[in-house]
Amino acid sequence: MNISLIAALAMDRVIGMESKMPWNLPGDLAWFKRNTLNKPVIMGRVTYESIGRPLPGRLNIVLSSQPGNDECVTWVSSVDEALAVAGDVEEVMVMGGGKVYDQFISRASRMYLTHIDAEVIGDTHFPDYEPDEWDSEFTEYHDADELNSHSYCFEILQRRL
Repeated sequence: MNISLIAALAMDRVIGMESKMPWNLPGDLAWFKRNTLNKPVIMGRVTYESIGRPLPGRLNIVLSSQPGNDECVTWVSSVDEALAVAGDVEEVMVMGGGKVYDQFISRASRMYLTHIDAEVIGDTHFPDYEPDEWDSEFTEYHDADELNSHSYCFEILQRRL
């Protein structure tokens, strides 16, 4: 099983402010959907609550130290339990938040990152990682436009063996 992280991050690795993403990027949401559809997604409780519903077309696994009461998702209390629930799949997508990324980054073999050209204030950050441990397999740049508030760049990183 490949463990992949998927995240949108502004400068200084900001991924959120008060449980929200401080930007409007429909292009990134489409990228997220394209890369997570039909795959298990693992997220923390705060991320799940900020979305407000299970993501359709995906096995939704919520990692939390607190028991959950939404029966539309699978609640787990550890990384190993989350991976066991994901089952025998080719790729599982870890979608945040910050604490969940921290728990998975050492096990991740791939990262799907959206680098956002924005300086924003945030209270949640993507973990620091060593760039020398990763190879860039794909990049695609997009300018800001009438729908997307900032320019951004998709990048797929593969961990070096």
